[in-house]
Amino acid sequence: MATTTDTTGTSRPTLFLRNATGLVKAWSTFDAFLYSFWSVNLVTLGLYGMSFVYTIPNGQLLGAVLLTGVLVTFIVLTYAQLVSVMPRAGGDYAWQSRILGGAVGFVLAITGWWFTLWLWTPIYANILVVQFFAPLAYTLGLPDLATFFSSKFGVFLSCLIVLAFVSWVITLGMEGYARIQRICFWLGLGGLVVMLGLLLVSSHDAFVNAFNREAASLFGATGNAYQATLDAASKNGTTGVTFGNFGFSPTLLLLPFLAFYLLWPVWGATLYGEVRGAKEYRKVFNAMFWGLWVTVALVAVIILLIVKTVGWDFYYAANAAYWNSIFVPGAPAPPVPIWPYPVMFAGWLVPNHLFQALLIAVMGLWFFGWAGTLFLSSTRVIFAAAFDRVLPEWAANISAKRRVPYGSLILMIVPSLVISALWAYGGTTLQGIFLWATGVIAITFLGTVIAAAILPWRRKDIYENSPISRFRVAGIPVITITGVVSAIFLLFMLAEWSFNSVYGTSFSINSASPIYFAGTYLVAIAIYVVARVVRKRQGIDLARIHREIPVE
Repeated sequence: MATTTDTTGTSRPTLFLRNATGLVKAWSTFDAFLYSFWSVNLVTLGLYGMSFVYTIPNGQLLGAVLLTGVLVTFIVLTYAQLVSVMPRAGGDYAWQSRILGGAVGFVLAITGWWFTLWLWTPIYANILVVQFFAPLAYTLGLPDLATFFSSKFGVFLSCLIVLAFVSWVITLGMEGYARIQRICFWLGLGGLVVMLGLLLVSSHDAFVNAFNREAASLFGATGNAYQATLDAASKNGTTGVTFGNFGFSPTLLLLPFLAFYLLWPVWGATLYGEVRGAKEYRKVFNAMFWGLWVTVALVAVIILLIVKTVGWDFYYAANAAYWNSIFVPGAPAPPVPIWPYPVMFAGWLVPNHLFQALLIAVMGLWFFGWAGTLFLSSTRVIFAAAFDRVLPEWAANISAKRRVPYGSLILMIVPSLVISALWAYGGTTLQGIFLWATGVIAITFLGTVIAAAILPWRRKDIYENSPISRFRVAGIPVITITGVVSAIFLLFMLAEWSFNSVYGTSFSINSASPIYFAGTYLVAIAIYVVARVVRKRQGIDLARIHREIPVE
């Protein structure tokens, strides 16, 4: 523990843990853009999240994507302004604790970024299985390997693989992970161009023939598998969906599904203490904004090509048939008993299994370039709380060479091992808790945008000395306007997740989630109270620390 000596010669602790964080500005704004782009990953999160929209067939998906992009842009505007005011490691925690107070900031940020991110390990693992291991194994003629990953041990093993890879890339340091991001970005983008090209030049009839051919070749399906998929979905009411379907209210109800991936362009906000030029609002905004809108544009292209070549009714039917066979008792099994992966479907347009496997493998880089987002942002929140002396000092330890906060990383890895085992072996009641993994982070974001909205009055000293103090509309600070709009958007989604059963997250059908997360908030409160008492005995005033801007 760092100390200083007062005029009486008495040794007392310094305000912060050290005179400098020890972290270095290893990233360019392009690296920050890539991290934002990966965080709203159109393949891993986007295609997966959109596979559930069949439950709202009268919603217009493309319109909902564009509307979500516009609303999330207000969150981007809010976060970019906060970064330019206080570009420090910890992001949400640093801002909330300085504006709302140490206790509120710690509880909201730690629950969202630490406790809840453990739950994302099995989510990442499930995506790795359905988008990489299973389709690749079936394509290579290894169905037993594909089905192994649906067993309890296979599920747990997939979690271990994710944890091992994520831990490795984070220990490479910020510069090392930046290289991984870039390699996966350019190669993955090449794979996406091939996929989109196949969908563009192929006809709907060609896809139907390819689907029937590969359903028979890889899965032993007989007859017209394309029609059989439509029939299986119709058994539970999904039929006759057209791209032109539009209802304003149903379209709004698609937004909470799309938030599964489009809500996260600000995921890297906790890292901007390590980004060069982070004090310049324009650079921060561009990194987040283009990370979001490049993704929105690519999603729009994918949707239109699916309509043209795959067929919108079939896309909804394939997803409905797959998920109904898992969640609806008595629902018929689809002729292709695997998650309907659009990349795999596009590959089937070329009647060559080696090519199909290569396309799936290359598109798998969308997972591996994105995987580091699982823990990287969270380690900086834990680090920042330890640097403020709320958490133990060792949680802020960093490696000498690569500047990796290994203490914080350990606090992510070890609990995630336990959570992964519970996911694999704990049964459906425990698995229901994971459905709220998005919602609790949205609550953290809500705390941040509220803090942003009141910043000009709550911390006038910080605001008036910042570069954003001149941004006003009709005399109202822009950060207040964007913060209020963002809060309304987040509250809408939280209300839908809480009370609308279509998402599977409503308290009426998923009572385990509020109990679990209430427990995590209580744990966070207990940690803060204990820290406050212990530090006071050591002569450290946490309230005073949280009134100061953290050192760089």
